[in-house]
Amino acid sequence: MIKNIVFDISNVLAPFRFKEFLAEKGFDADTIKRIVKASAMTSYWTEFEKGMLTYEEAMNGFISTDAGIAAELHKAYDSCSGIMGKYDYTEGWINALKEAGYSLYCITNFTPAGYEQCYDCIAFVERFDGCVFSFREGVVKPDPEIYKILLSRYDIKAEECVFIDDTEENVISAEKLGFKGIVFTGYDDAVAKLARIVK
Repeated sequence: MIKNIVFDISNVLAPFRFKEFLAEKGFDADTIKRIVKASAMTSYWTEFEKGMLTYEEAMNGFISTDAGIAAELHKAYDSCSGIMGKYDYTEGWINALKEAGYSLYCITNFTPAGYEQCYDCIAFVERFDGCVFSFREGVVKPDPEIYKILLSRYDIKAEECVFIDDTEENVISAEKLGFKGIVFTGYDDAVAKLARIVK
């Protein structure tokens, strides 16, 4: 019996507006590609999400990857406000699931800067029964350990959970531990798949 719904946050309950955010800061398409490649596509980003690097250490790592855009990298990340957004459906979805009696949890890869500066976009987590943020735990999805942290900390069973994430690799990792999994491609599709699983 499914008792718990476990969500990823970025691009499931709140949009991660990375390229739009950079465009709003005035960067052209080519510069955005370089910024993404020098930051989000590196191990420094992963370590930042793990909470293993300070902001300064992460920035130094990004710059070491492409020193030619050092100024642009500083401008890109001097503030993360606006990098997350809001979906119209999120609050209603949370309300419906809670009214149906499910406990809600989240497992999410998040940088400390993103959490601190974009909290208004994810404040709905205050209504959840528990959350596991990568930067607090020193581990990121799809490492099985982050799912085990959730199960252990909140004393819940994998077979009683549905995990919803927009990255297939993360869902597969959860399924190997006994979770039911949904690869999120859109709200309506996820709601329909969840209904089939729990009926």
